[in-house]
Amino acid sequence: MNIRALIPQGIASRKVVLAVLFLLLLFIFPAIAFAFTGGMHTESVHRRLGEKSVKAETQSHRPVRRHRKLGQETKPPQDAEFNVVSYGAVGDGQTDDTPAFQKAWAAACSSSKPATMLVPKEKDFLVKQTTFSGQCKSSVRFKLDGTLVAPGRSTWPKENLRKWIVFSNVDKLTVSGDGTMDGKGEVWWKNSCRVNKNLKCTEAPTALLLSKCNHLKVENIRFLNSQQMHMSVEDCKDVTLKHITIVAPGDSPNTDGIHIARTKDIQVMDCNIKTGDDCMSIETGTENLYASKITCGPGHGISVGSLGDKNSEARVSNITINKAHLVGTTNGARIKSWQGGKGYAKDITFEDIIMDKVKNPIIIDQNYCYMDDPLQPKACKKQNSAVELSNVQFKNIRGTSGTKEAIKLDCSDTIPCHDLVLQDVKLTFSGHGKGATSTCKNAKLKKSDNVIPKTC
Repeated sequence: MNIRALIPQGIASRKVVLAVLFLLLLFIFPAIAFAFTGGMHTESVHRRLGEKSVKAETQSHRPVRRHRKLGQETKPPQDAEFNVVSYGAVGDGQTDDTPAFQKAWAAACSSSKPATMLVPKEKDFLVKQTTFSGQCKSSVRFKLDGTLVAPGRSTWPKENLRKWIVFSNVDKLTVSGDGTMDGKGEVWWKNSCRVNKNLKCTEAPTALLLSKCNHLKVENIRFLNSQQMHMSVEDCKDVTLKHITIVAPGDSPNTDGIHIARTKDIQVMDCNIKTGDDCMSIETGTENLYASKITCGPGHGISVGSLGDKNSEARVSNITINKAHLVGTTNGARIKSWQGGKGYAKDITFEDIIMDKVKNPIIIDQNYCYMDDPLQPKACKKQNSAVELSNVQFKNIRGTSGTKEAIKLDCSDTIPCHDLVLQDVKLTFSGHGKGATSTCKNAKLKKSDNVIPKTC
């Protein structure tokens, strides 16, 4: 039978077309797709073991990015280090290491990134009078872990005896470490007119002078037997001094511990000072000073002044001495100014202080007089001007006085000190006999509350 004859012609044509399309979809199009992708597939399947694709090789050269964990701090970049030994310092206590120190400083000061000038431990470096000057390109740390040893008295230049180590005009300076500055002061003291009154009075060096250094830190340094003052901070701003130890005999002449002048915004924290003069002396031009946890003794106490010497003008304000402990000192909390001076000292607070057998625990002396030459003692002339003292507070001061006179307020006849506050003061005499006493001359108190011995 002829099947096509039984099927209408139009219907057969359509079925043929559909069958052809079906065959194309089933066999032809997959073959074309394989032709385009088969090579790549074959390469992927047959790639030799260990062979990298171009894409993988390209990715392998990309840096791996690691994300910082939440709360994890980034480490600050390390300072460039300049070890004085690398510049020729010997450190045997006898060889002059001054040139090596100067070379190391020049390199550190010229560094474009923060620098550390290292004085290594377990060595004694003989350094003569020298000045480390700025301006430096970046911050500098003078890391003293060894010992600086001063030269003999005969090697000092006669035209300038007043300084040993000087940092001048260096901003963002840090002086720190576990080391010592040994001034070898004994030979200087023997030749002082304060010790031997038959000798002519001469100058002596300050161990460390910091001049015109802003944003300054001095930490953990130990001073031993300075020739005269141990450390002087002058014409600086934004200063932190902490964990400083100063040691000299109680009879060493003019060996002030920390001397501050013409400096603003200072913190002095956790210092232990044993010396032969003022543990701290705060002079004209000092503003905004806060000192806390100062241990003093032996020494002459913590002093504001002397001010107004040689008819000069004083400017001192906003001084706070807090949580001090004074042991066996010749004075305690003291303000001293000369007759004939001018200017002011105001807003001064001594608080939370313990006195242990301190002579003159609380003293204001507007008639201070100090003889430059003990061979020619002269009475100070009475003068009509004085530095004005105002808003001075003594609060929560307790302990024992080594003298019967525990409180002495000796103010000027012409410009009396005024607006004084004594509050919660209890001082007893450590000796035998009657209790402690007080004297009051030309002092105008704003408040006196719970004070023993009673005053004014």
